[in-house]
Amino acid sequence: MTDTDTSDGLREHVRARYAEAALAVGTGNEGCCGPAAALEVDERFGADLYDDGSTEGLPTEAVLASLGCGNPTAVADLRAGERVLDLGSGGGIDVLLSARRVGPTGFAYGVDMTTEMLDLARRNAAEARATNVEFRQGTIEDLPLPDGSVDVVISNCVVNLSTDKPAVLAETFRVLVPGGRIGISDVVAEDHVTPAERAERGTYVGCVAGALSRAEYLAGLAAPGFTDASVTFTHEVAPGLHGAIVRATRPAVPA
Repeated sequence: MTDTDTSDGLREHVRARYAEAALAVGTGNEGCCGPAAALEVDERFGADLYDDGSTEGLPTEAVLASLGCGNPTAVADLRAGERVLDLGSGGGIDVLLSARRVGPTGFAYGVDMTTEMLDLARRNAAEARATNVEFRQGTIEDLPLPDGSVDVVISNCVVNLSTDKPAVLAETFRVLVPGGRIGISDVVAEDHVTPAERAERGTYVGCVAGALSRAEYLAGLAAPGFTDASVTFTHEVAPGLHGAIVRATRPAVPA
């Protein structure tokens, strides 16, 4: 089996799981980061990680479809008038929260590869009467946005699911304006935890096996040119693996 076969297989596995999660939410079940067939929620993932009251007024299905490991809209410190992109936007919770924060003079984009999640997100946006949002189909390794088109990139427990993380970080750098920033919630391993040990402690679709270590994340951010990068652990999701806040900046002036 080639690396391409492996990557394509993992991507399809992730897509199928999240399609299943989107459909399950539509029938009244809840989801979490991990095997959507189980649809179990615990304190490590999901809407419980948002600040009290922050999801008030959002469509119920947007909240139920929260599959992440943090609250990237708070991490990114969004401001009025900014243009925001959510990588792997799922049911749309972080796009809708971003749209609130940036206000009518700002805009929030979501990119997702799963048709079922995009359908759910668009229904949620219509229910929320959000007019400053747009959901686009695509992969986070090849973003369907032009160069320098957003001020902030956020993501909630999705980068770890990619089989080509250098491409994700390079694309993130490309779509940001000079001086733009990222505020990402993700699962990150302690540096001593090997890839084999990560695989032993959780599945790829469960946001564990594909996690980068802190050192790997920082090196990955430096490669396309990000500066002021930091990875801060927040809560344990498996032995040696944590929910984490990842921040970095695209320099305002090219090096």
